[in-house]
Amino acid sequence: MSESWYTVKENGRLLTLSLYIQPNASKTEVAGLHGDALKIKVAASPTDHQANDKLLEFLRKSFKVAKNQVVLKHGEHSRRKVVEILDPPCLPETLLA
Repeated sequence: MSESWYTVKENGRLLTLSLYIQPNASKTEVAGLHGDALKIKVAASPTDHQANDKLLEFLRKSFKVAKNQVVLKHGEHSRRKVVEILDPPCLPETLLA
């Protein structure tokens, strides 16, 4: 099963998310789909990697995984990001629920 904003590989052991980030939001939350990416509002400034750190924390809590299981692969300085989650216990559709 695959949507345009995520892919599952290695028999479900590797989840890759395409994200569009809106920094400086009032709270960190999923805001729906944005083209071929999942839009996430982040309650942090993009300066000093604060928004990236907050995003990764949000994804760790959402998927209930350890810190080393969530990796920012691309887009460190961009609104468009690619994040990998290793051994996710649930499907990414739970973010849209």
